[in-house]
Amino acid sequence: MPPNPRLELTWIGKETRPRLEPRILIADDEKSHHANARHGKKDVFDNRLIFGDNLLALKALEQEFTGKVKCIYIDPPYNTGSAFEHYDDGIEHSIWLGLMRDRLELLRRLLKSDGSIWISIDDNEQAYLKIMMDELFGRNNFVANVVWQKRTSPDNRLRLGNAHDFIMVYTKTEGTDKDFNQLEVNQNRLSNFKNPDNDPRGPWASTDCTAQAGHATKDQFYVLTTPAGRVIKLPDSLCWRYTEKRMKEEITAGHIWFGKDGKGVPRKKTYLSELEGQNAWSWWTNNEVGHNQEAKKEINMLFGADTPFDTPKPERLIERILTLATNPGDLVLDSFAGSGTTGAVAHKMGRRWIMIELGEHCHTHIIPRLKKVIDGGDPGGITESAHWKGGGGFRYYRLAPSLLEKDKFGNWIINKQYNATQLAEAVCKLEGFTYSPSDSDYWNNGYSNENSFIYVTTQTLNNEYLALLSDEVGKKRKLLVMCSAFKQTAGGYKNLEIKKIPNTVLSKCEWGHDDYSLQIENLPMAKKVQVELFEEEEE
Repeated sequence: MPPNPRLELTWIGKETRPRLEPRILIADDEKSHHANARHGKKDVFDNRLIFGDNLLALKALEQEFTGKVKCIYIDPPYNTGSAFEHYDDGIEHSIWLGLMRDRLELLRRLLKSDGSIWISIDDNEQAYLKIMMDELFGRNNFVANVVWQKRTSPDNRLRLGNAHDFIMVYTKTEGTDKDFNQLEVNQNRLSNFKNPDNDPRGPWASTDCTAQAGHATKDQFYVLTTPAGRVIKLPDSLCWRYTEKRMKEEITAGHIWFGKDGKGVPRKKTYLSELEGQNAWSWWTNNEVGHNQEAKKEINMLFGADTPFDTPKPERLIERILTLATNPGDLVLDSFAGSGTTGAVAHKMGRRWIMIELGEHCHTHIIPRLKKVIDGGDPGGITESAHWKGGGGFRYYRLAPSLLEKDKFGNWIINKQYNATQLAEAVCKLEGFTYSPSDSDYWNNGYSNENSFIYVTTQTLNNEYLALLSDEVGKKRKLLVMCSAFKQTAGGYKNLEIKKIPNTVLSKCEWGHDDYSLQIENLPMAKKVQVELFEEEEE
């Protein structure tokens, strides 16, 4: 066995992967909403709410948003075995791992190089998710497993009740967590700043001047004499934080505190005037970031007591994540939108956002909630602390149906719901071209580089038409022609590549598969799992 074997998680059906169709997104102006006027600098109008299966929606975003998302927050079903109205949360373990793996791979591609992903999870799947994330994101990119105190009191139904959830944090690139923002200095921290020696630089707090000896240099080991003459020799396991030369400089500058009698172990002063913020740690109390009851009250204030969300997240919790991981104008993504908390908080904080949701509550709850935020009619959550008065907007999109469908004879044909514009956009995405129709060249529907273009048409093309097309394209450009049919004698045009649709795209992906959601029977690996289990029983 190698000295550092790579730990990988295995499960039934791990090798089974969906061949996703890169769908287009269709905007719906009636369901979109924008403020009538700009309210302030934090207003953002180009946010997106996407209705549809989140795996297909992530694939739809891949071409445009790869490497552009600063922060991803997701709150996936925890696989607890309890039944929710909007999610089948009791998924067989292997299926849960498979559906998470497929989504996490796409989410990683969407992240910026300095981006981070934050995943809410509980004890049921936390350990398995950690191993999977190590495999997908790299163990060196693990930042922390934040413990969120979600309850305010013990659960009296249990002798050892669960008081917390986890928020697992990874960056895309090692070390970029050092760029996380600091938090505002809280009152507990401020209370530590005093001025017992009347230092002219004002109140200060002190920190230890010793360090563990494991990674120290030899000039950090020395005997120190305090101003009152006490000689301090540290045990072998410790060293001084500074070299002897640097320590003398800090003492001369008045930055070291030896206690009122001058005999204490030295401590480094940090002045309140120098403090810009405070670092976060991985223990988040409900006093700091809210709890389940607070989140429920926020939802009830918006929608009334009869809401379908049993485990919403408080706005203060999402605010903490976005404060650390983003700055105003950064793009935030939540592909398990639920009640829409991520988008609402991001909006109030001046971040751009994308949310994805398949459930009908996208229309009955998320849209009304976002409208209240935009119109300044949401008084709860972080509205007051964020000084939010309203503004901005979002565009609503739905996933287009599958590009291909079967006719009554079982043959694959172009979906009749597609118009010419949608067909051109869909084929561009399928072939890896950027959809960008030209105003002057009818044949230019998109490009892959400055000299390579694509033309999508349902016409049957003959030699005469292709000859004219070749002349217009010119010798210095290349054109991929995607058409329904062309004469078999067509050819000989060096600047044209001609392909028939749908024949040429049939093998690219799974057509007509609209639901990769949490219903087991809809997942591509479900049938394989059932077959393998059946074979094991026969043996």
